[in-house]
Amino acid sequence: MPQVPANPFVAPVTLTGPHARLEPLSHQHLDGLIDAVQDGQLHQLWYTAVPAPERMAEEIDRRLRLRDAGEWNPFTVFDAQGRVAGMTSFLHIDALQARVEIGATWTRASCQRSALNTQCKRLLLGHAFETLGCIAVELRTHRLNQQSRRAIERLGAQLDGILRAHQRLPDGSLRDTCVYSITASEWPTVRNHLQWQLDKPRQAL
Repeated sequence: MPQVPANPFVAPVTLTGPHARLEPLSHQHLDGLIDAVQDGQLHQLWYTAVPAPERMAEEIDRRLRLRDAGEWNPFTVFDAQGRVAGMTSFLHIDALQARVEIGATWTRASCQRSALNTQCKRLLLGHAFETLGCIAVELRTHRLNQQSRRAIERLGAQLDGILRAHQRLPDGSLRDTCVYSITASEWPTVRNHLQWQLDKPRQAL
């Protein structure tokens, strides 16, 4: 029987830049991810869905199942020193329409407001637009997560709208989701802006 071609949207790939490296998520990263999530106790933030240390192995399993189903492509994030810094993913993959979302992202507190997040988005967006040929990339966050919204807006993404009562969080509250996007025609300008942020003298981003 003829082989079914592999889905490039979920193919394992390592993306590397001066400030961060993204590797395909693996259970080998478990100890580093547990250490990272305890830097800032990120799992205790009510407006996020960051896995608790004791649930990290389960979360890795969940993301790998979604990868195998062709829905996600999950990564472990490493900082410039090679230390595990967090997780991110391509999710809600629509290979037919060539659209993805960048999300399910969390970063250890000591790496926040550094070049790491900008570098990760530069790598992921570059792969989405330049390798996968995406027509648009979405980014979503809680309406009340002002730090995340500011970071997304600094990338150059545009707010498409707010999905009200979109999702129930682990504590039972309802999340209003802000939906942002970057289109293929906007990518060259956004790419130049991100590269300028990475190249300029280091300040908190």
